[in-house]
Amino acid sequence: MPRSALTTVFRNTAIRWRSAVSRAASLCMTIRGRILIAFTVMSMITAALGGYATFGIKAAGLLVDKTYDESLMSINYARAAATDFADMRAAFARLWIATDAEIRAKLDGEIRRLAKTLDDDLAVAVQRSQSTRAKQAAANVKHAVADWTTMRERLLDRTKLDANWETLDTYTGKVDEQIDLLVNYTAGDGFVHRQTARATVARDINLNIAGTALALLLSGLVAWALVRRIVRPVATASHVAECIATGKLDVVIPKGSADELGDLLASMGLMRDNIKSMMDREVAQRRTAQTRLADALESSKEGVVVVDAHNCIALANSQAADFLGIPADLLKPGTPLGDLQPALKDSAGAGKVLLRRDGDPQATGEVLLADGRWLRISQSATRDQGLIVVCSDITLPKKQEANLRQTNRRLDAALDNMSQGLCFFDAQNRLEVVNRRFFEIFGLSRDEIQPDTTFRKILELSVASQNHAGMTVDDLLAEQANFRRYTNGTHFYELGDGRVVACVYNSTANGGWVATYEDVTERRQAETKIMHMARHDALTNLPNRVLFREEMEEALLRGEELAVLFIDLDRFKGVNDTLGHSVGDALLCAVTKRLQQAVSDFDTVARLGGDEFAIIQLGARPTLATELAARIIESIAEPFDVHGNQVVIGTSIGIAIAPTDGNEPDQLLRNADMALYRAKSEGRGKYHFFQPEMDAKMQARRNLELDLRQALVAGEFELYYQPLVDLATDAVSGFEALVRWNHPKRGLISPDDFIPIAEEIGLIVPMGEWVLKQACRDAVNWPGNLTVAVNLSAVQFRNPTLALSVVGALGASGLAASRLELEITESVLLQDDSAVLDTLHQIRELGVKISMDDFGTGYSSLSYLRSFPFDKIKIDRSFVRELGKENSDCIAIIRAVTRLGRSLGMVTTAEGVETEEQLEILRAEECTQVQGYLFSPPRPVAEIPAILERLQPRVRAA
Repeated sequence: MPRSALTTVFRNTAIRWRSAVSRAASLCMTIRGRILIAFTVMSMITAALGGYATFGIKAAGLLVDKTYDESLMSINYARAAATDFADMRAAFARLWIATDAEIRAKLDGEIRRLAKTLDDDLAVAVQRSQSTRAKQAAANVKHAVADWTTMRERLLDRTKLDANWETLDTYTGKVDEQIDLLVNYTAGDGFVHRQTARATVARDINLNIAGTALALLLSGLVAWALVRRIVRPVATASHVAECIATGKLDVVIPKGSADELGDLLASMGLMRDNIKSMMDREVAQRRTAQTRLADALESSKEGVVVVDAHNCIALANSQAADFLGIPADLLKPGTPLGDLQPALKDSAGAGKVLLRRDGDPQATGEVLLADGRWLRISQSATRDQGLIVVCSDITLPKKQEANLRQTNRRLDAALDNMSQGLCFFDAQNRLEVVNRRFFEIFGLSRDEIQPDTTFRKILELSVASQNHAGMTVDDLLAEQANFRRYTNGTHFYELGDGRVVACVYNSTANGGWVATYEDVTERRQAETKIMHMARHDALTNLPNRVLFREEMEEALLRGEELAVLFIDLDRFKGVNDTLGHSVGDALLCAVTKRLQQAVSDFDTVARLGGDEFAIIQLGARPTLATELAARIIESIAEPFDVHGNQVVIGTSIGIAIAPTDGNEPDQLLRNADMALYRAKSEGRGKYHFFQPEMDAKMQARRNLELDLRQALVAGEFELYYQPLVDLATDAVSGFEALVRWNHPKRGLISPDDFIPIAEEIGLIVPMGEWVLKQACRDAVNWPGNLTVAVNLSAVQFRNPTLALSVVGALGASGLAASRLELEITESVLLQDDSAVLDTLHQIRELGVKISMDDFGTGYSSLSYLRSFPFDKIKIDRSFVRELGKENSDCIAIIRAVTRLGRSLGMVTTAEGVETEEQLEILRAEECTQVQGYLFSPPRPVAEIPAILERLQPRVRAA
């Protein structure tokens, strides 16, 4: 490094050193420096004394720890080793006398474990003792235990003649001797440690006493130095501060030393000079404030006049002269009030307020000036026996007050024209506001009820007017208090004349409350009517299903025995369809009267809907229910005269008895409905009691319905085909498609079991579309011009897209329309003749043939054959079944149908041909086609070639 750089470094270091020494010297000359040095010295003394004491305590603690850890613990582990060896000897003694091999092995393991534990205890004892003789003694113990173990093993060998119990006892004594030596050595080490600790503690006590005495001496010297250098100057500064505080600003302030006390005295001198300067400025500011006050009063909108104790004007502004109507120069300061009397005589009452009023130093009045302005003139006394008069223009507040009075009048008019009565009470239940409608509702006189009338007084007048029959004032007060305390909402009063008044109470913020009263009599009547309508049938005024169920539930809760009769009218739909709904409604009312005449006064008749009625027969037994059901069936069977039409209907009844058939309303109704279903299935005009197996059948039907909903998606349906034979050619002309259900658990299910269910739940439409499409796909592969016939349900004709479904099936399969036949029943034409006929014509225009199925079993109206040109008439199997039997008129019926078909150009097909005799009769009657089990039962599509082949010897395939 160059010499110049070294020189610079040394120079900078010397400068910093001198600066630090200078600052330290300056600090020592200050009070805080002296205090710092004093407290630093005392802290060092205290720290030295505390450090030495801490070191002594730590040394004593180490000696204690050493005494415990290296002596007591060593002795304990040495004694533990003796205990382990004693346990080894005891275990060996039990091993010697034991004969069981398992016990001997267990004891041998125990001896080995104790030997290991003994070695561990000896190791810990040596470690804690850290004594050479203890270590040597522990080694001797291990050698003695090893020799004892060797002799023990030789003794167990029983082949060693030199091994015996006397020799083993000798080795045992050696082990005990060595262990005793180890215990003695460790105890001796503990005594040595204790003596050392006691000597060390005694030495530390003497040193601590000497250090404490030295610390006390040094602390006294430091305190004396502080008092000499600080306390006396502080007393001088305190005296100077007291003089300045009491206002003695001429006090002499001595010159202080170069420390903080000197600076304090100098600051006090500066503070004294500043106080003098501030007092001078305050006097000047007060004069300025007085000038500004005068300017502010002059610019104020209020007129102000200040009068002193001598009744002279002390201060006034020009606005006061304007309000008082006198010249401003008359209100100059010093003008006596007496000089103003001539000028104030024309100012009405405005100037009178300037006069002194004995005994009333505070006075306020309002004056109307000649120009229409209103003044509020207030007078107040001052502390110097004068007064201040303030004049304020209150013209605008006066106008607002007038507007408020007008608004209040309008509010009163609004209150008096309210549709509700209103009362406003204060916290003491005294009336504050009431309107006209309140008096009208309760029929009270306005003269008797005025503001401040108590609520109790109003109730007394209302009770006297007979508004609250059977109730006293106390009852009404208690009722009102209870309602306000526990209820929020509307309280209803039922007055003596039958009217109903709704009352709503609302509390106000000041503890008062408002009550509104409304006459809701008409509303209550309307609600009662609505409630009646909600629980009664609108046509017959009988209880509806809701009220019927409630009354049944109440009877069951009372534990009464009862019978539930579920009634359904027979042939009622035909009356509606033929005579119209007006006749049907009148018929239902007539049925209601007969039902009410058939029951007792304690029974309940209800209309559940449509042509369904129900009866609750209280206290009923099966015999009484039977009599009532028979009486109703007989009564309903009698002809009705409805609007000039004689109507004959019937009824079917299902009966459920409580509690035998159920103890819940829904359960009883359901069971009665199932009994009704059984009665209708056995023939109309009957009654039937519920039986438990009906519920099982309904559950089975329900399960079948659930499975049916999944069958179409799961592909469980299959088409079977039955051949149609043309009698003119003895050839198979086509097949009729019949759907079958391959249930995964129940096997093959007949259409008679699931088609009615499918129609009820609306599944027949997608099922019918699938059957139509599948039949067309199957038929397109058949040889020749074999046709396929598909049955359509009446429900399918409710679907307006039926014709589109036929077109789609033909288009998707490629089957010619002339090879497709659709079979319908007469019930299809009963729905809506025009809509059905339009659909049939649309399908026939495609080239598809239409057949009338089951002809003769329904209404058999010839108008159907006239309204639509069917291609085929199918004779029902019930007529074919009777052919060949004696006294059978079925031949004549078949003959009439075949001749009718020939005359209309329609093919006639006989179903259900099972015998050769039936076939020959049909051939003789010139029936066109036949089908039945005589030729083949319905079979899957895969068997059609075999059917054609089997029938080949008898008929010739077309």
